[in-house]
Amino acid sequence: MRQQLDSVDRKILHILQKNARTSLKDIASQVYLSSPATSARIEKLEREGYILGYHMSVNREKLGSRIKAFVRVKLVPSRKDAFLQMARNSYNVIECSCITGEYEMLLEVVSSSTQELESFVHEVQRYGKTHTQIVFSTVIEHREICPLVGETA
Repeated sequence: MRQQLDSVDRKILHILQKNARTSLKDIASQVYLSSPATSARIEKLEREGYILGYHMSVNREKLGSRIKAFVRVKLVPSRKDAFLQMARNSYNVIECSCITGEYEMLLEVVSSSTQELESFVHEVQRYGKTHTQIVFSTVIEHREICPLVGETA
């Protein structure tokens, strides 16, 4: 894997993070390379693991998931594997992270109502102690991680 990305690679990543559907022709014109050279750069970024995939975002609220919350979980050690399987299988869980501190796991969850969230948290409590925080609003959501050098968010 390369140690450093050059400014062209960073610009390509920046463009694709803003809109993964940007055409090759448009990317090429923005980085001042030919389409074949730009395509080769993108393929290399994929091969080297800088680009893991291309994704779309959906409006969770329009799909009925109006409630977003973070649930911290202090697991009963013997229940960890079962908990992870439950988290992987639950459509409510949109992210699950192992964290430091009093709680071992942090779940980002969505639900259609507070009643559905309560039911989900009750299910999680089979695996250990929980602490739930409901999100009022999100100021910054999944910001790009490879901004252009010198650019501020």
